[in-house]
Amino acid sequence: MSALVVASARSSIADFLSAAIYVYTLLIIVHIVIQLLFAAGLRPPYNRTVDAILQFLRDVCEPFLRIFRRIIPGIGGFDFSPILAIITLSLVNAIVVEGVIRG
Repeated sequence: MSALVVASARSSIADFLSAAIYVYTLLIIVHIVIQLLFAAGLRPPYNRTVDAILQFLRDVCEPFLRIFRRIIPGIGGFDFSPILAIITLSLVNAIVVEGVIRG
């Protein structure tokens, strides 16, 4: 009976971590798209809600991306840190969540 409870808990933890990694990956993609729009000169007029959303994305994504910017600096004006961050999140999901926790 206790083995069934442990297996169920492991499955729930794995599902939660997998969903959290997926949501964080989506946040990074949204952050990238917004930064590309800003680079193209498309800035929304000042709005408290939009400003709060942009600040949230900056606060959530930048600390993680900064780790990868130290490893790979921008090359010719291109920032490859989001790509490396998304690949790392995918590897963590595949190895830790799918392999170790669900394993």
